[in-house]
Amino acid sequence: MFNVSTESRFRPPYLKTYRAYSEPLTVICSLLSRADNAALSERRRDPNLLLDARGELVKDPATATSAFENNPNLGFEKWTEYWRKTHGPRFIHAQPSEANGIQHLLRYDQIHRLPAGPSNESPLPYTPPVDAAGKLFDTVIGHVPEYRRPQWDGIAYLAFEDLAGLQAVFSQPEIDAKILPEDRAIFRELCPVLSRQHIVIPSETQRESILLVKVVRRKAGLSREGFHAAWLNQYARHVLQQPATTRYVKRYVQLHNIGATEPGQPFFHPVGHKIDGVSIMGFTSINDLEDFLLDPGVAQLAHKEAEFVAQEGGEYWTGLSYQVVNQIYPETATRA
Repeated sequence: MFNVSTESRFRPPYLKTYRAYSEPLTVICSLLSRADNAALSERRRDPNLLLDARGELVKDPATATSAFENNPNLGFEKWTEYWRKTHGPRFIHAQPSEANGIQHLLRYDQIHRLPAGPSNESPLPYTPPVDAAGKLFDTVIGHVPEYRRPQWDGIAYLAFEDLAGLQAVFSQPEIDAKILPEDRAIFRELCPVLSRQHIVIPSETQRESILLVKVVRRKAGLSREGFHAAWLNQYARHVLQQPATTRYVKRYVQLHNIGATEPGQPFFHPVGHKIDGVSIMGFTSINDLEDFLLDPGVAQLAHKEAEFVAQEGGEYWTGLSYQVVNQIYPETATRA
């Protein structure tokens, strides 16, 4: 007989009671990068994360072996497997089932960056490398395009009714004793972005696995509040007017950063405080995402976005979503 795992009991179809919300939820959108040995000139690292095989902090990632995996050929695939199959269940196990435990965690998605999908480092349309005459080279050797990875490898996306719910979850003793030490071993950097969630297009199923993630910063001269208003009330309206949006986009969420901007304040992060928002669009398939981005009307949205979004410091990439917890049904558009 099939036994539902402890983790699966907190998401459809195994969970039997749900809640719905029309007001913006509070979300911790934690951008993260995996433990690896990339040089500091290539990728940032949190000075409190990344342990070596002895459990001590790594000083120079390029000259030390990570506690997580010492074979770089296995690093990315082992990390993405561990994060989903081991860390996810451990996080849920650390939450007691009684009041003030898991009930406050309304939704928890792991969004794993999918290198094969579109990104700002490798945008559409995809074209083969050819010579000056437009012909394929006789060999790929010497003509393989350089791989440039985005800054982040994924997002831990956790939604709560309010800040008190967030505090109830992260104040559990097991989180401090078991999960935070694990984070130090498996992540190179964790960048928490405390956000107010705005559902622009609610999902009918909440099971879209292919996501387009965009990390944005406001243009110089705009206040954060002014940027959020323009992004939600102007840009989102243009997105909704596109026929390709109606055809392909199954969910559209804007996360507005409401976190600290000064060192020493709760949730302040040296990178995160410069991020003004994160948008997430859900699709049924990679092909739908690619066709959406290739649509001429969607391509023109870049001009609208450039009116208030800075061109530097942001990124977008394709994500593969794994839903760990979801106590929300139905999902509805956030009340304006």
